[in-house]
Amino acid sequence: MKEDFLHYVWRYQYFRKDQLLTTSKEEVVVLHPGYYNRLDAGPDFYSARIKVGEAEWVGSVEIHLKASDWRRHQHQLDAKYNQVVLHVVWEDDEPVVREEGTPLPTLELQGRVALPLQAKYQELVWSKEEIPCSGQILEVDSVFKSAMMDRTLLERLEAKATLVLERLEQNRNDWESTVYQTLTAGFGFKINQDAFLRLSQALPWSIINKYRHSTKQLEALVFGQAGMLALQEDLEQDEYVQSLAKEHRYLSQKHSLPDPLPQSAWNYLRLRPANFPMVRLGQWYAVLQAHPHLWSGMMECTSVEEYFSFFRQTPPKYWQKRVTSGKTSKQTFPTIGDESIQGLLINVVVPLLMADSRRMDNAAFQEKAVELLESLTKEQNKITRLYTGLGFPHQCAADSQALLGLYQTYCAPRKCVHCSIGHRLIKQNLTLA
Repeated sequence: MKEDFLHYVWRYQYFRKDQLLTTSKEEVVVLHPGYYNRLDAGPDFYSARIKVGEAEWVGSVEIHLKASDWRRHQHQLDAKYNQVVLHVVWEDDEPVVREEGTPLPTLELQGRVALPLQAKYQELVWSKEEIPCSGQILEVDSVFKSAMMDRTLLERLEAKATLVLERLEQNRNDWESTVYQTLTAGFGFKINQDAFLRLSQALPWSIINKYRHSTKQLEALVFGQAGMLALQEDLEQDEYVQSLAKEHRYLSQKHSLPDPLPQSAWNYLRLRPANFPMVRLGQWYAVLQAHPHLWSGMMECTSVEEYFSFFRQTPPKYWQKRVTSGKTSKQTFPTIGDESIQGLLINVVVPLLMADSRRMDNAAFQEKAVELLESLTKEQNKITRLYTGLGFPHQCAADSQALLGLYQTYCAPRKCVHCSIGHRLIKQNLTLA
């Protein structure tokens, strides 16, 4: 059994309440179970109303499989747990005391939870299928699936917005620098995201903005700080590269820039040439050179076509055939592809819109984010394909993101009791007896 099952049982009060007593034989009446704490810190439920004996208490409820988990988790040393008014456990294996040494009322649930409820829970969490409820999901009406997808989409977008806002705090509320870093990391996609983010930190937005009108200097800064010029200079006696390298050395010293990224920062394994770092750098450079104000430029877009035009910029000819290690390619990569632009819209523009919605307290930005996802074609990957034939809608990128959120947050970690679909399956024909 997992602790989250007990959270579920307590949250919905799925246990027998006749002769409900603490382990010290005091009568317990649950007036309100409290509100589930979805954060990591602090007790599991807050603002609960519990009557123990003749006294009515308002405070928190902490839940453990064993009473001894209180001591094992060191709650007796944490002041946040002084507000706990009831300790709910599956097994009472030792007395529990608060920080100041007073006994903590403890309620043992073992023997009070219906066996069919436990069996249904275990059937889901122990399932060998990647989607635990795949064998039962067709029993659930489509309206519940759609509602759960609405929830997971919003949760996924909020999580992405939180990452942006954390970056904003690190940047001392410099929104344009935060947009720049988020966009830059996006150009690394999954494989080179960290390297591109490091590059944006080694080449600040203030420097980019200062030299964006000077094509050669901006090019020298971008490819120089990425560590690509020294490598090319070593392998090819190319006057153009040498001139860029010379310019980079000058600008680097002038602005006391950190060392360029080492080649080991860039990943090439299992990438097609169109996704190689040098190709992406050229496309990123072209976007920076084309737009003096990144965020206002994105916000001016009112259609998918305009967003695509924003990102579809042509890099310098020299870099259109460069793929790696100073080598040229027979193939030319003039602009970023449509699939990659869609990835940038999903993983850069939408999270920025969500973050700006919270930053500016403007719900219109959130609506714009969702509308953008609804206007993009659906994503096809190994996760979305798991839900094929299970009755989940999958018509656009908003649906894809919802399914990814459902899988990563609920299905994969077996958080079935926190999923409204799993909840419905578990409680079917439930009796507490």
